[in-house]
Formats: sequence, structure tokens, C-alpha cells
Amino acid sequence: MNIAHATTLSRWVGDPAAFAADHWRRRPGVFTPGGGAASPFTLADVDEALATGFLHEPYVEMTGPEGPLPADTYFSARSVNHTSYAGFADQEKIRALIGRGATLLMRRVDQWHSPTRELLAVLSAELRRPVEAFCFVTPAGAHGAPLHRDDADVLVLQLGGSKDWRVYEGPADGDWQEGRVEGEPPAEVLRTTVRAGEVLYVPRGFPHEAVGSGGLSAHLSLTIREVHKGDLFRSLQRLSARAMEVEARPLDEAALLAAATAMLDHVGKAVADLTPQDLVDHARRSRLAALPSPGVPVSLSDLGAEHTGHP
Repeated sequence: MNIAHATTLSRWVGDPAAFAADHWRRRPGVFTPGGGAASPFTLADVDEALATGFLHEPYVEMTGPEGPLPADTYFSARSVNHTSYAGFADQEKIRALIGRGATLLMRRVDQWHSPTRELLAVLSAELRRPVEAFCFVTPAGAHGAPLHRDDADVLVLQLGGSKDWRVYEGPADGDWQEGRVEGEPPAEVLRTTVRAGEVLYVPRGFPHEAVGSGGLSAHLSLTIREVHKGDLFRSLQRLSARAMEVEARPLDEAALLAAATAMLDHVGKAVADLTPQDLVDHARRSRLAALPSPGVPVSLSDLGAEHTGHP
């Protein structure tokens, strides 16, 4: 299914066909869905997740004006069976740091929050691209992250407060790097304040930065991942090697050359039968396969029921 027919997108951008025609990979935009942005993850879920104390690195990170903060400033050890284990998110430390201007990042919410996982599984299937979720909590006046590019199209669902955004012109070709943008940024294409219930779309590779403005800003970033050269190359290797019959450990020079000849013949024929769309589709399926499962095939409660009455 292409972007224009991804009906789940309507929760955040309205008409998917209009979004595909006017914005997808072209320009950023702000959307106001009817009733506000539908988020599977809320600020109350942030509190609940931190209150459990079970979140472990690397799912939590905190940053200040100069960059990432030392882990021991927001993680603590927990004692289990008289043994101390480090690296657990400490709710009190985190709240204190946010109060002093630090930003909280909660990674891969889709891996540990069931409603998010289930919703994004549907969206990923529609888009045929992996969608991941990250939550940012930023106090007023603080930068969530320095000017940077993401290797993903991003939907920012504003959960609470507001945030001032600046988005800059995207790359001219495919030779660009994700991460921090150094030096003079390209031309600015959008400057806006995103408020609770609104959604910001940032196309892949467009540099952007944001500052918390009204109150405590919380947003969920849905990152829509696309395949790149490395993914295509790995798919080419797998597809061209399918059903290849070559000796694993040739015993002499002649056998080694024979194996190389057979391999080249096989790969040549396999590649000749491939289309560019075959390669892209396989690479996308491979990325999708790495996402967390939307459900548990057999729950422990079901398993317990099956064994009731058995010796």
C-alpha cells in the first residue's frame, strides 16, 4: 500500500491522499486532527512508566544544554535477591533534572508500551515501512536536541505544552548524513509553534530544531523509516544467494575456482531475474520483520488454562 492509501495516517494528517500529494517527502506542515492528535501514549503513561522503576538503559536518556548527561545522574541501582543491579531509571532524579532544564528522551516506546506497539504495527503494515516511537519531555526554554537531520520521516504528536520548531530545506541528493548539522544551516522553510493536539510533519533529511515554549512540552515522535543503500545491498545478497548450491569448503585450488565459477553463474542468473521493485520490496519486508510483534501468540494465562487439571 502506498502513502495515499494508508488510512491510519488520517488520525494525524487528515486526508492521506492530500498529505501524499502536498507534503510527503516535499515539505513540512502542521496538522490539526479533529478532536486533537490521537496518541497511544500520553504524559500520564510517561509518569506510569517512570513510576514502575523498571525502565532500563538504553530506553531512557537525558540531555542538557551541552549534550547527554552522565547516566548516574538519572539511573540508580536496584537490589534483587541481595544483588545490586545498576541502570534503572530513577523517577525522582529524572524529575529533578527536568526541573533544572534537562530533556527526557524515552526510546522505542513501541517496544515496551502495548497500545503504541499495536497501533504502529497497523501503520507499519499500511506504509510497508517500519514506524518507531520516541517520547520527548522538554521544559520551557530548553532545546530537545541540537539542529540535526533524521534518517526518517517524522510525525510529531504534541501531547502537552507547546514547542517552537524551525525546519530547514532538505538535501539536494542522496549523499547526506543523519545526525547533528554543523555550520550554517540551509534555508529555513518553516517556523512554527506546535501546541497540544497538533501534529508536525518533518520530511526525511530536513534539518530541524525545537525549543520548549509553553509549559512542560511533551511529544511523541513517530519515525517512519526508509531503506537505504545498506539495506538494498543486504537484500541483493540474500536474493542472489537463494538456493545456491556451492561447496562450503573447497579442498584444493581447482575446487575453489569451480565454486567461484558456480557462484558467479548463479548470482548472474538470479540478478537477471530481479527487478528494482523486487529489491526494494525485499529490503522493506526485512526491516518490517525486525519490529516487535503486535501481540503474544500464546499468553501465560492461556498456557495456565491449558494445564489446569493436568498432573
